[in-house]
Amino acid sequence: MILQTLFRFPNKTLTMNSQTTLMSILVLNAGSSSLRFCVFNKNLEKIYKGHIDAIGQKHCLYRHYLPTGEEQIQIKARNHKAAIHYVLKALTKHGIVKDLSSIKKVGHRVVHGGEKFTQPLLINAKNLKELSALAPLAPLHNPANIETLKACLKALPKAKHVAVFDTAFHSTLPSKAFLYGLPYELYEKEHLRRYGFHGTSHKYVSGVATKLLKKPSAKLLTCHIGNGVSIAAIQKGICLDTTMGYTPLEGPLMGTRSGTVDPGLVLELVKKRGLKKTEQLLQKESGFKGLSGLGSDVRTLWAQPKHPGTLRTFEVFSYQMAKLLCSNFATLSGLPDAIVFTAGIGENAYYLRKQILDYLKPFGFVLDEKANKANKLVISSTKSKIKAFVIPTEEELQIAREL
Repeated sequence: MILQTLFRFPNKTLTMNSQTTLMSILVLNAGSSSLRFCVFNKNLEKIYKGHIDAIGQKHCLYRHYLPTGEEQIQIKARNHKAAIHYVLKALTKHGIVKDLSSIKKVGHRVVHGGEKFTQPLLINAKNLKELSALAPLAPLHNPANIETLKACLKALPKAKHVAVFDTAFHSTLPSKAFLYGLPYELYEKEHLRRYGFHGTSHKYVSGVATKLLKKPSAKLLTCHIGNGVSIAAIQKGICLDTTMGYTPLEGPLMGTRSGTVDPGLVLELVKKRGLKKTEQLLQKESGFKGLSGLGSDVRTLWAQPKHPGTLRTFEVFSYQMAKLLCSNFATLSGLPDAIVFTAGIGENAYYLRKQILDYLKPFGFVLDEKANKANKLVISSTKSKIKAFVIPTEEELQIAREL
């Protein structure tokens, strides 16, 4: 008799079959103080997922999904190594895997691969050392990625460990898109250039959109709007440009990040406040949080829709997004076939999508107001010259596909 267990994820019901757990794939997505994870069977069906928040803090939480629903447990995990050990113990405790030896592949999200690592990388001692050297390019994330990788290599020595890079999808940018107006030797010697981020998300949703359009040569603008925000211009599945740059600070304003500002303004801030306080200001105190005075969470702002801080922030953000979208019409040599919204805000904040897309009316875009408010897959009217989709991102699934 085949044992089947139902796992209910948001908007999905997934089936775990005990016969398919003989070969499992574990995907890990480590943030600076968090760890997301998913387990897939050999058919790339998701059978378990969870999230550890606030690693190294007193209120560290382990959140996962069981047949009875979502469960949260307060745990102690002083670092990512401890978090990994907790996850692996949970996999056997809840019968997700028979034992750890059944985990044959582990996919690791690594934020920055620099110019060298533009494809999924089978990890060995040599390239792990090279990856560690890239930490200064993504100081908040790459160290956590590497710590998680090292812990997993030790705990699962027989598994195939593969790093999948967030920057890799943007490695196709032409030099006219990735170069800054700096002395060229700074690029040659120090690799100071635009790299782009959220690549795994952009790659996944653009693939879904291309299939929906039934057009392999589709011209797309994908909008990843979460706490971090980026737009990618994609044609024939290839990224031609993106809004994030050398760091994730470039682009429109974000949850707590300023987005693009005049470099002269940054120099002025450094003169008056010093480097450390300026970095804190641009990274942690700006964006939605700083401009609104209410906080970085869009839901907090939307709870007070007529507050001057909300109105001001939404107006600036939607204008910046629309301006960046329209600038990429030139990149695509014409109107896009579709605009895609994804990630937490992109998938749920219908009021912001409307405010952004209203700027595109002169280009023949027509919004389906009812579909948009309901967060439907297709939110453009049948009369629209440009389609608009809301596609939930599946970064872990995209990583699993690349192993």
